[in-house]
Amino acid sequence: MHAWEAIQNTVDYIEAHIKEDISAERLSEIAGLSPFYFQRLFKRLVNRTVQEYVKLRRLALVIAELEKDQQRILDIALDYGFSSHANFTRAFKSTYGLTPEEYRDRRPLLNTFLKPEISMSYTMIDEGVPLLAGNIVLEINRKTLNEPETYLGFETKVKIEDQIPAGESTGVDIPGQLWKQYHKEKERFAEYLNPDVELGMSYRPDPQRGEFTYFAGGLASQKEIPEGMVKEVLPPGEYVVCGIEAESFEELVTKALYQAGKYLFGTWLPNHKLVTQPFSAEKYFKNMDGIYYMEVWVIPAAIE
Repeated sequence: MHAWEAIQNTVDYIEAHIKEDISAERLSEIAGLSPFYFQRLFKRLVNRTVQEYVKLRRLALVIAELEKDQQRILDIALDYGFSSHANFTRAFKSTYGLTPEEYRDRRPLLNTFLKPEISMSYTMIDEGVPLLAGNIVLEINRKTLNEPETYLGFETKVKIEDQIPAGESTGVDIPGQLWKQYHKEKERFAEYLNPDVELGMSYRPDPQRGEFTYFAGGLASQKEIPEGMVKEVLPPGEYVVCGIEAESFEELVTKALYQAGKYLFGTWLPNHKLVTQPFSAEKYFKNMDGIYYMEVWVIPAAIE
């Protein structure tokens, strides 16, 4: 068994027993490693200590429970292994920047710490070859866009430190909040939009301010720009495109997007001696006969 497989087994065990007492000693037994080497290897591959990881996964999963207004916050806290309401509140606020009560009142979208699929970091695929990992399928190809594509929507500034790395940062999900605004208001602009394609775009990084611009919108169906919306263009050129399929829309835009991003930027591009320009786009497709599918578009550049 490879070392990463041993750690993946413990990550899977944690997920299946997340409400139970989980000790590093028990996990080291599952991994077949001494407690000392297990904890070192776990932190190296998961980027968190065992205790941090368990806490962050519990805090990620309680979000769904807090959506159920009939459940008391104290009962949720105790169910997920927190010793008291106060202990749970401290952990929740230090992670997300607001209390559980404030979350229930406002219901913002949050970045949560996602369960990693460690095997993806140790698997290399060629262009056009699907990779199956967990419940997602991804495939990487090079594509040429011959004509520019125009999108209409909204944009906002995003703090880099609050969003990177995706899937591992925690706090209010600013791009997600922008999508929430777009989906709430897009019916007012329906005549200007093609309902089958939507685009999220990260661009114009500002290192001095530590932020970038994020755009959320839909494919334009006509040239006019309605008041209150902004226009962005996906320019023609050569792209590396990572197609992603998942079993549900929620899984597609959370776990699948996170795993695909880690694989594309952390494994595939470096192994092909490629970097990317400071730009990426997420294309969401509808009317796919029940398939939940999206693509990540990046502009490649060779490593000098």
